[in-house]
Amino acid sequence: MTGKLLSLAIWLPILAGLVVLATGGDKRANVARWLSLIGALAGFLVTIPLYTGFDMLNGGMQFVELKPWIESYNINYHLGVDGISMWFVLLNSFTTLMVVLAGWQVIEQRVGQYMAAFLIMSGLINGAFIAQDAILFYCFFEAMLIPMYLIIGIWGGPNRVYASIKFFLYTLLGSLLTLVAFIYLYYQADGSFAIADFARLPLGMTAQTLILVAFFFAFAVKVPMWPVHTWLPDAHVEAPTGGSMVLAAITLKLGAYGFLRFALPIVPDACRQYAWVFVLLSLIAVVYIGLVALVQTDMKKLVAYSSISHMGFVTLGFFMFAGGTQMNSFAVEGALIQMISHGFVSAAMFFCIGVMYDRVHSRKIADYGGVANKMPIFASFLMLFAMANSGLPGTSGFVGEFSVILGAVQVNFWYAVAGATTLIFGAAYTLWMYKRVIFGDVANEHVAELTDVNKREFLVLAVLAVTVLGMGLYPKLFTDVMHVSVNDLIWHVSQSKLH
Repeated sequence: MTGKLLSLAIWLPILAGLVVLATGGDKRANVARWLSLIGALAGFLVTIPLYTGFDMLNGGMQFVELKPWIESYNINYHLGVDGISMWFVLLNSFTTLMVVLAGWQVIEQRVGQYMAAFLIMSGLINGAFIAQDAILFYCFFEAMLIPMYLIIGIWGGPNRVYASIKFFLYTLLGSLLTLVAFIYLYYQADGSFAIADFARLPLGMTAQTLILVAFFFAFAVKVPMWPVHTWLPDAHVEAPTGGSMVLAAITLKLGAYGFLRFALPIVPDACRQYAWVFVLLSLIAVVYIGLVALVQTDMKKLVAYSSISHMGFVTLGFFMFAGGTQMNSFAVEGALIQMISHGFVSAAMFFCIGVMYDRVHSRKIADYGGVANKMPIFASFLMLFAMANSGLPGTSGFVGEFSVILGAVQVNFWYAVAGATTLIFGAAYTLWMYKRVIFGDVANEHVAELTDVNKREFLVLAVLAVTVLGMGLYPKLFTDVMHVSVNDLIWHVSQSKLH
């Protein structure tokens, strides 16, 4: 069965989603909920052996599956995970389980379709992280847009149609140039779409530069990097709670993963030459977007801008070339840890905002105040997640940012200073929001009527709290898996392809 684990990680959630769709309308909503929970739990459980059976001394692809798909073009059903991608498959499957629990009582209309969309999207996202064939990756990468488009467009807020179309067009159009790059690489690789074959091509500098531009438009939009980030706040504000959780925790990571899996191995010389551009854009995201978050009045929009700032740290770590030639292992591993941590913390923050919205039906900071008087358990959990979002030592939010700053110091002291401002701005906008929403006297009759978290909400918050604290207190559990794969990538990028 271990030889089919990756296929199960893709197709089991998709199959479960189709079964949930078959339950019909809202008359069988409870059946849809329970089937979704079973499907999400099964989808998560089949990914656990990817960790328990992972060979940490092997930096290459493991659990590989290879079968012909479109033989006339040498397109294969080629799957595999390494120490970089494995954690994101686990994170995605875990987040899907949390999303099903988060929407259990909240979603009352089209319950089956809602749950099915998340299950199907979970399988498609796993496919993008697992695919080792460029066309297979592209199919999964684009197909996952459809469920998210529907989730925002059907179950979102008042401006959901505008937000969903903007999200779809930004991410779709950005990816089209990547398809052109894949086709060019296919002919250069003598008719192979294997990503590993692309990484071995001796491409000239002009070709590398053009391919990097194509990759940038696809993956920078998905991250999103400044200045192609404007779709994200709109999408977050209009998306239902589950949509925001998946959007922040998982889909943004696909953009950063694309840089690691495609740009850096395939066009290393161009990445090295233009690393300063990525560093500059990343630092703008960290500093400027942090200041933008500081003036937000909508809690969801504040956390959305916070996500852009934190993901700026990720791209900063990836393109931190020591001495202009060597990728920085501190920075790269720190960026990967930041990606995983942000998945936990952002999902928790958006869930907490959803808990309050379900009771008050407002996301405006001004409509709250004194919540701790009525929801002390909830306030305690939100305090933990707010501290993690601020980068408090002992939480997952600190580990990745600290490692990236360490790596930045080795390259340029002022990069580290600029990057470290996120610890100041992050604390400013997160804790200021927390103070205005949670502390003080009960602000109005809506807050006075609040009730503390129920058992379902407590379960989701407790599980997310364990992940945030566990990663913060024992990051070795995560870094040991990725260490060899990261070193292999760094070695590969350091070997110039140009003669």
